[in-house]
Amino acid sequence: MKNYLKLIRVEQWVKNLFVFAPLFFSGNITNTHLFYESIFAFLVFSFTASSIYIINDYFDIESDRKHPEKKNRPLASGAVSKRSAEFLFAFLVILSVASVFIGNYIFHTNFWKFGVIIGFYFIMNLFYTFKLKQVAIVDICIIAIGFVLRVLAGGYVTGVIVTNWAILLTFVLALVLAIGKRRGELINAQISGKTRKALDGYNVQFADIALSISCTLAIICYLMFTLSPEVQARFHPRVFYTVIFVVFAFLRYLQQTLVYNKTESPTKIVYKDRYIQITILLWVIVFLLQIYFKK
Repeated sequence: MKNYLKLIRVEQWVKNLFVFAPLFFSGNITNTHLFYESIFAFLVFSFTASSIYIINDYFDIESDRKHPEKKNRPLASGAVSKRSAEFLFAFLVILSVASVFIGNYIFHTNFWKFGVIIGFYFIMNLFYTFKLKQVAIVDICIIAIGFVLRVLAGGYVTGVIVTNWAILLTFVLALVLAIGKRRGELINAQISGKTRKALDGYNVQFADIALSISCTLAIICYLMFTLSPEVQARFHPRVFYTVIFVVFAFLRYLQQTLVYNKTESPTKIVYKDRYIQITILLWVIVFLLQIYFKK
């Protein structure tokens, strides 16, 4: 069972928490009906993402076996057979499709929009797996768009309007994570002496510059977001001070990446780094107080 959980990358499901963002920031997280809809959407998105992880590992078995870390993945190591992976992939796809139809019947008629997002995410990532992940810059943009789709999915399933600010901030943040992941792969390639086609359009210097630019852009976008009239009115003028948390989190991430040369994926760094975890927690608490305990 452990190997199958590794194959579907359950630990990566944390990315799908972005589905809850529209509900949380709309102030309706305590709405039981909408909350259940978001949980349902989270699970469907997780099943779909896991099916993509399987197909990605399936066609990357040989290259993964040459990678210092990826060689331990269930398919590359032989812990899970190709036939078992095929059955699990088919099961998750069928489960995702069936869940969309069930959700449309149980919840409301607009649930089909969520289904369109799921379908687009699946097809986009199939193109990514077979071709586009080999195209530098396009690959990281697709990863970033995937996060935007998660937020849009959360908005469609609950009927909450997703603002342009939410889309922009999500895209830029995801871009930082995608570039950080590529940089880690480049460092590993230098250590092992083995590379792959997907990294041909990158080098460490470019990744460092792109990462710094993306972090700066993310901070500026967030600063403009907190100063926008609609946000100041929606929350409170002091929401501006949450910029401190954002700046610290990005600086800490850059320190881990550029100074300590962490080659792990950004997700793993967030899982392990207590400073970033505490900063994110404080940021969430501040918005929780501003949205739900403002009176």
